[in-house]
Amino acid sequence: MKASETLTTNLQAVLVDLIELHLQGKQAHWNVVGRNFRDLHLQLDEIIEDARTFADELAERMRALQAVPDGRSRAVAEGTSLPPFPAGLVGTRDTVALVVAMLDAVVTRMRDVHDQVDEEDPTTADILHGFIAKLEQYAWMVDAENIEPTADVVTPEGMATQPTE
Repeated sequence: MKASETLTTNLQAVLVDLIELHLQGKQAHWNVVGRNFRDLHLQLDEIIEDARTFADELAERMRALQAVPDGRSRAVAEGTSLPPFPAGLVGTRDTVALVVAMLDAVVTRMRDVHDQVDEEDPTTADILHGFIAKLEQYAWMVDAENIEPTADVVTPEGMATQPTE
């Protein structure tokens, strides 16, 4: 099978977002500071590793479809849908919000092209589906860092207490 121009364009859009997710993830990883630094630092490593793996898998799928992936810095900068990541040190709370926004941007683009991709190439749509599921899981897990519990905590003795920080 040979990818149509539309399929190629759609896959290229996802590819540049995955590459940018990797690059911005590294920027966040290197410059995050503050409370729960280590946990977030390690969690970013997981996201970065998967973003690189997903980008490689997608680029290789494009080549299997006789499409030509473009991962050059100019193509990534011009084609990404991710908001820019700030320079300098960024606190953990802000890093969480920024990383969730990055993940949401990548997933939004994937969802936008998924149906068009599915019509022409269900196999590639299945690949995207797996990426979406994992990136949404990461967004949930990272976002949980900034969420405060709202329910009372029940002790084993059945006595309600206020949530602890």
